Amino acid sequence: MSASLAAGADPDTLVVSGWSAASPYGLGAEAFADGVREGRDGVHAADDALDLGPYDRSGHIPGFDIRAVLGRKGTRSMDRATALAVATAGMLLEQAGGGLAQDDPEAVGMVLGTGHGSVQSIMDFTRDSLTGEKPFHVDPALFPNTVMNRAAGQSAIWHTLRGPNTTVAGGALTGLLALNYAARLLRRGHCEAVLCGAVEEFSTERAWLEYRARASGPHQQPTGPLGEGCALFLLEPLGRARAHGRPALATLLGSRFVAFHAPERAHNSVVRAVTEALKEADVRPDEVALLVPSDCGGPLGGREDAALASIFGEHQPPRLRLRHLIGDLGAASASLQLAAAVTATEADRPVLVTSVDPDGQTGAVVLRTGAR
Repeated sequence: MSASLAAGADPDTLVVSGWSAASPYGLGAEAFADGVREGRDGVHAADDALDLGPYDRSGHIPGFDIRAVLGRKGTRSMDRATALAVATAGMLLEQAGGGLAQDDPEAVGMVLGTGHGSVQSIMDFTRDSLTGEKPFHVDPALFPNTVMNRAAGQSAIWHTLRGPNTTVAGGALTGLLALNYAARLLRRGHCEAVLCGAVEEFSTERAWLEYRARASGPHQQPTGPLGEGCALFLLEPLGRARAHGRPALATLLGSRFVAFHAPERAHNSVVRAVTEALKEADVRPDEVALLVPSDCGGPLGGREDAALASIFGEHQPPRLRLRHLIGDLGAASASLQLAAAVTATEADRPVLVTSVDPDGQTGAVVLRTGAR
């Protein structure tokens, strides 16, 4: 594996030089960006073709058919989460240009976040084992769908990415953690470019799992409507992006993650994470042009909002809230927040993305947006 950076690259300046998404607005970065800019509602009422479990609306990707998008070869046993990741990676690689899978596959890694993998696949396989004549009377072709790294591994195989391949799971923060992990891979010279992001599928099984875990859990957080999607970013050093003719759509300036052991401590954790991320980024609070909070609602959402208000004082940057537009995307939520941040503000402006998870984590990422 080659670990050398392109001539003129600064290993400490990492940029997002491409991205794509599969979202309730459809396939592709443009569809997502248009939906967010227009504030269009991507959450729709149930129909006869889809069982939403305890919910009456969902942020379902319209018309996403695995074989129609990816073809019949190699997709017979592919689950929806894996297909979303494979399709999104394909769209990103197609628009990013040279120096990637076709030219230098060993230099390109992948870091993909997920909540549980495919909940539907896990439950279907377990049910077959319990209800069949014998416990081992299951379809072995479906077993790979039950492991968490199925989507990341299959995406790399499909697109011949031979660099480091990692699966990250961290609740609502997953997308921020995946970005941070990708940055560490690059700064330690393990690869030259990384596709990073997160994926979550909608299924009836996941709907009931989220509903039971959140509505009756200790935090009493609101649930639903659920959404699904995937957002992937091409992260690489600035010099490498320039060498291949790719613009720096956003520069990664800083990030911080802080845990809290009790819900009432979430406020202080958000304050600490944001303050330290801004310090690392060398950005003053009054310079931040846009906030993209997790918008998780309930007590935690209130604490996140209060913490941000206390940090920014009289300077209150506009807040872009995605949840009411596309639903709760679980592990993919923060990746879609990052995608919105890249596209929803003017060039050369600092943007702050925050996330809070009921299991006791907060995260903050500071980006400077704009092509350069």
